[in-house]
Amino acid sequence: MPEPQPDPASADVEHGSTGRRRLGLLFWASVGWLGLIATLAATADWLPIPDPTRPGVAPARQPPTLHHLLGVDVLGRDMLSRTIHGARVSLVVGFSSIAFGLLVGGAVGVLAGYFRGRFEAIAMGTVDVLLAFPALVFALALVSFLGPSLGTVTLAIGVLSIAPIARIIRASTLAFAQREFVLAARTVGARHRRIIVNEILPNVIPAAVSFALVAVAVAIVSEGALAFLGLSVAAPTPTWGSMINEGRTVLQDAPHISFVPSAAMFLTVLALNFAGDSLRARFDVGEGRL
Repeated sequence: MPEPQPDPASADVEHGSTGRRRLGLLFWASVGWLGLIATLAATADWLPIPDPTRPGVAPARQPPTLHHLLGVDVLGRDMLSRTIHGARVSLVVGFSSIAFGLLVGGAVGVLAGYFRGRFEAIAMGTVDVLLAFPALVFALALVSFLGPSLGTVTLAIGVLSIAPIARIIRASTLAFAQREFVLAARTVGARHRRIIVNEILPNVIPAAVSFALVAVAVAIVSEGALAFLGLSVAAPTPTWGSMINEGRTVLQDAPHISFVPSAAMFLTVLALNFAGDSLRARFDVGEGRL
């Protein structure tokens, strides 16, 4: 007599599972690194570190020592202080630009995926045009025209993020717009606004957040590229991209000048990617079992 097969649903109950993957140690390590960087950047003015713009705190190009843990740059400025203060620009640009993209692109994606028809055709046609335009050329043109500043760089990257975010949100909205709970809400006469706010958005937001974390990583790299080209925040305000650019001419004599900000950017971008991928995997599995 064949043995009875275990019920997957009961197995989930026995293990206390809700059908979603655990976030895991890598996710929490990424969150820990991001929290550390954000805390240091927010409290930089109160930390016992030198002024990041003051030259001559030590001999130029000095490697790491007990007094200057990450060394000093070509002008004798403390690298630890400049790296911490430079994180402010990267984090502000990264999160602010993607928040702008989520606000605009998210609204377009939800409305296009819910109402469909002519609005969807026009909106997605515009998105396709934006995606076809070279991103770096657009960013360079906008920053050059308006002048390099924190606001200009944030606006340029934010505009570039609208199109991919709109496509992701639209695809997620399409997956839920015909679900039973949405059809039931329509049957009882719920208004479109109520359905979007109470039924669609709570299910779309997890996918949006997971994609946004990956998009923030791309935004930080984009800001670093603009700073490397001298089209970000004006000197002497430190940014990771400008610090990498300052050290490229002395790589043989003082590699730490470029390595330190490169390592900070690499670890931050890697943490954002790990966190975003972990959240996406978790919610993808959960949606598949609804």
